[in-house]
Amino acid sequence: MKILGREPAVLLSLIAVLVKLVAAFGVEVSGEQQAVINAVAAAAVGVALAVMANDGLGAALVGFIQAALALAVGFGLDWSAEQQAVVLSVAAGVVAMWDRTQVTAPVPAGAGKTVSPVS
Repeated sequence: MKILGREPAVLLSLIAVLVKLVAAFGVEVSGEQQAVINAVAAAAVGVALAVMANDGLGAALVGFIQAALALAVGFGLDWSAEQQAVVLSVAAGVVAMWDRTQVTAPVPAGAGKTVSPVS
């Protein structure tokens, strides 16, 4: 699969190099922050690929939200572990509610029922 006509790995490499370029020319970004930026980029590419493949979008979205929260914390968001857990729980719940509307059973309702000769 391609995004903007390019392989996902090429786009992620470009993002990583651009982050290093920005850090080299005066924007103070620690090594840890660079790693988290790259993780968010990888999660975003995962979401894009899931959308393109129509498969696993819910898991990709939850992963992206986790990466984005890690990025926010890496850049100074001062949330306790409990606050982060609540946000991630709500995100997972919302995604699960959406996923439920997207899932189709492989067999029609009632197809597996057996009829009793007694009744």
